[in-house]
Amino acid sequence: MKYRLLAGGSALVMAVALSACSSSSDDAGEGGGRTTVDVWLMRDSVSATFQKEFVEGFEAQHPEIDVRVQIQEWDGIGQKITAALASNDAPDVIEAGNTQVAQFAGSGGLLDLSDRQAELNGEDWLRGLAGPGSYEGKQYGIPYYAANRVVVYRTDLFGKAGIDAASLTTRERWIDATTKLNEGGTQGIYLPGQLWYALAGFVWDEGGDLATESGGTWKGALDTPEALRGMEFYAELQALGKGPKDSDEDDPPQAEVMAQGQVAQVISTPGGANAVIENNPELKGKLGFFPIPGKTAGTPGAVFTGGSDLVVPAAAGHPDEALTFIKELTGDTWQKKLAVAMSYVPNRTTLASSVADDPGASAMAVGAANGHATPNTPGWAAVEAENPIKDYMTAVLTGGDAAKEAAEASADITRAMNSGS
Repeated sequence: MKYRLLAGGSALVMAVALSACSSSSDDAGEGGGRTTVDVWLMRDSVSATFQKEFVEGFEAQHPEIDVRVQIQEWDGIGQKITAALASNDAPDVIEAGNTQVAQFAGSGGLLDLSDRQAELNGEDWLRGLAGPGSYEGKQYGIPYYAANRVVVYRTDLFGKAGIDAASLTTRERWIDATTKLNEGGTQGIYLPGQLWYALAGFVWDEGGDLATESGGTWKGALDTPEALRGMEFYAELQALGKGPKDSDEDDPPQAEVMAQGQVAQVISTPGGANAVIENNPELKGKLGFFPIPGKTAGTPGAVFTGGSDLVVPAAAGHPDEALTFIKELTGDTWQKKLAVAMSYVPNRTTLASSVADDPGASAMAVGAANGHATPNTPGWAAVEAENPIKDYMTAVLTGGDAAKEAAEASADITRAMNSGS
């Protein structure tokens, strides 16, 4: 899943020479017996500083291996990876969006890494990364880093209203606080009508899902009672603000909206706070974060876990060295450093404390414990391309019959998933 830079990072500037995929002429023999591992990482997934530190540290620990990184753009990456997997000249390690792994695994182009889970600390991987990294019972993607949405709020407006954000541990308290914030000229929340990732969280909280599978066939599930309750809560929350009912968080950019007025809350990755401050520097020091509340105080709200997995192409020239690279990058030492450097959620629940001093990342880490992913099937890509969920949300928010609109959207999801499989 593509994510913008989450917090405090600048655009990635490559500090090393880039090259194309692996080539045997660059490996053992020419490098004095050293093997070159070719790695594709995505734009903005790491900073130049972190990349340099990791590569130098890795090569010092493994003097027999050189690392060569090529940064890839998110635009068109699916087709590029598909082509690489079908070739005889694939890189050794590829960073893939967690929701993309099933598509690549379904093509037969990835190595099955199921037998390496134990040595890669698979017992406490975030399920929102590990789940999408598996396909048909086999593990192809190794969790790399995670990100999810939290509530970004104005601390000054909360203080003025006498609201303690730490107390908002249930949906009921969240609704009550947002209602109170609307008094005195404040807009309690800005929630656009088509923020479907937030809707998905509410649906999961109710025990529903976007689609379900039975006997190898996928079916849209927005028309189930559970999913309809999730949409009902979304509509209740959205009505407490003035967000457009027919667009998502990018139209208009919600960070700009929050920067311009008296908006008390938005649902965003923590990086959204940086965008707010860029648009209105006077808000520096006035933004805070808390996990999206759940139905009960003991469980945070369910969230969509975005982020990346690391995969090894079946055509990789150096699979053993690739696994050594992955083991280091996803191990304790470098996961902690990555989380701090990039304000990410580490790939394992037991490492959440490493971001305790980062308010945004620590709020994400709480939510990540209840992280979910979109349906784990190659056919989901066709759903996101059409995205009938957005049209469904707008239809309900503008007065349409929820059950009828949900049935139509579910039928569209069913068609798209099975035609795209």
